[in-house]
Amino acid sequence: MNSQQFSAPHLGEIPSPKGFWSRDLVSVRDLAPPEVEAVLELAGLMKARPADFRGALAGKQLVMFFEKPSLRTRLTFETGMASLGGVSFFVDQTQSPLGAREKLSDVAHNLERWVDIIVLRTFGHATVEHMAEHANIPVVNALSDLEHPCQALADYFTLQEKFGDLKNVQLAYVGDGNNVAHSLLLACALLGSRIRLATPVGYGPDPQILADAQEIGQETGATVELFDDPSEAVRGVDAVYTDTWVSMGQEKESEQRIKIFAPYQVNEELMSQAAAHAVFMHCLPAYRGKEVTGGVIDSSRSVVFDQAESRLHVQKAILLLLLGGGIGRFPVRSAHA
Repeated sequence: MNSQQFSAPHLGEIPSPKGFWSRDLVSVRDLAPPEVEAVLELAGLMKARPADFRGALAGKQLVMFFEKPSLRTRLTFETGMASLGGVSFFVDQTQSPLGAREKLSDVAHNLERWVDIIVLRTFGHATVEHMAEHANIPVVNALSDLEHPCQALADYFTLQEKFGDLKNVQLAYVGDGNNVAHSLLLACALLGSRIRLATPVGYGPDPQILADAQEIGQETGATVELFDDPSEAVRGVDAVYTDTWVSMGQEKESEQRIKIFAPYQVNEELMSQAAAHAVFMHCLPAYRGKEVTGGVIDSSRSVVFDQAESRLHVQKAILLLLLGGGIGRFPVRSAHA
C-alpha cells in the first residue's frame, strides 16, 4: 500500500496538527500544549490499532546519525518507521562527531536531497540546532546533552496510560538534573502536570530550562518544585523517576559522582515514602546498586519496560505528524518528493 492509498476512515480520528508544529523537534520547547496532547492522543491510537497505519509513510526515508551508543532509541525508530511502511538508514558517528569531517551545513544540504527526515543522537545540543537550521526537512532530537524530548513524551504517555488525567499526576525525579530531567520539566509544564526535582547542590537543572518550565506552568497550571532532600520530594507522589548518575561523556567524573549522588539512590526505603500506588520509572540503561536497587527496578512497581515500549508508539506518532503520512496534514518538505 503506498501513501496515496492510505485513506482509511480511521484517519478522521487523528488529532489535527494544523497550525501546531514547527518543522523540527529539537526541544520539547518547540511544542505548544495542544501539540503535546496531540502526540499522546495519536500514540494511543497507533498503539491500539497499528494495522490502520501500515503504509502510512510508504516511500518515506529516515536517516539516523548517532554519536552515542543506543538500544531503545535506534530500534524504536527503525521498527516504528518500518511498521509505517517507510525505510531507515543508520550512520554510526561514534568514532567521528558530526561536523568533524565535513561542514555540518554541507551535510544538511546533502541529506535534504536524499531523505525525508533526520534523527540525531549527539553530544552537543548545538549540533541538532545547526542541522535543523540548515536542513530543509524535519530534524528530530533523539538525545543531546541538553534534552531528550522523545523520552520525556514517552514517559508522560506511560503515566497517562497508568493514571489517566496527567493534571492529577505528581512525578518526583531524583538524581542528576540532566537532559532527561530537562525534557521532563518542559513536558510536565506543557501538560499542566506536577513535578518535583530532588538534586544535589550544584547538579540541578539548567537555569534557563527551569525558568522556561516555570513560565509555561503559569499558563497551564503546572507546578514545578525543587528540593535537595529526596525524601521530601517523593513524599506522596504517584511516580518516582531516576536516571544514571554518570551520563555518556562523564566517565572521568564517575568516582566523584557516585559519592555525591549516593544519598539520592532510589531504594525500598525511599519508595515507601511515595504513595502506595506509586510506580518506579527509569529511561534505561540502569545500573543496579547505584541510582536504583534491584529490589525496586525489578519489582511489580516498576514500569521501565512500559516506558521502553512507549518510545515506539510516541516516536511513530512524531514521525507521522512531521511527515504527514500522505494525508495532506503537513506541507511536503522533502526536496525530492
